[in-house]
Amino acid sequence: MGYFRELPDLEYQSPLSDRKSSDTYVRAKNLFRRVKLRDDLQNVFTVFNKYEIPDGSRPELVADELYGKADLDWVVLLSAGITNVRDQWPLSDKDIYNFAEEKYGEKLTDIHHYETLEVLDSQGRLILPAGKIVDSTFTIPDPNTPILNLPQSKVVVGINNYEYEVKENNKKRSIYILRKEYLQQFLNDMRNIMYYSKSSQYVDKTLIRTENTRITMP
Repeated sequence: MGYFRELPDLEYQSPLSDRKSSDTYVRAKNLFRRVKLRDDLQNVFTVFNKYEIPDGSRPELVADELYGKADLDWVVLLSAGITNVRDQWPLSDKDIYNFAEEKYGEKLTDIHHYETLEVLDSQGRLILPAGKIVDSTFTIPDPNTPILNLPQSKVVVGINNYEYEVKENNKKRSIYILRKEYLQQFLNDMRNIMYYSKSSQYVDKTLIRTENTRITMP
């Protein structure tokens, strides 16, 4: 992931027993330095495009498709608000089946819950939206309402365990991605934020050095 290349460095006193001297330092990426998109931009839809993640796609493939660079996968994740790829990125159709089969075993096709079907009245007006979780015995409030699209008794459907996992997985497919025309400005702003300000630990704009207690403490 190219994100780690964008992080500034820090040096800290070496904990290694084979260090050559007391002023030996270890250099590492500063993982405490983080960046995110401004909260007020999350609702500015001119900055983002809605994107449906194809079956089996990965963040690096999306980045390559949209930005022409696979190592900008972290921009895809950041703009989509994804902090845990394992839990928040959709599995492929094959993987979600394997996941559900392992989770439920022989109960894979058992009913998980019941949902409403869309119900229209005789004039085509919506009186019951689809997808509301209800009891198996649910009926429309007014049993005398003439229904256009369904038999009177057919207003709920059972969703089995596998179907439930597929529906939950598919919810993860719709994400918002930073539009390409804003990419360079975002990268420039992010790099400026990543630079260190001058302080007692400052070495240069991409490096700070922590206190070495072997030298400063008696």
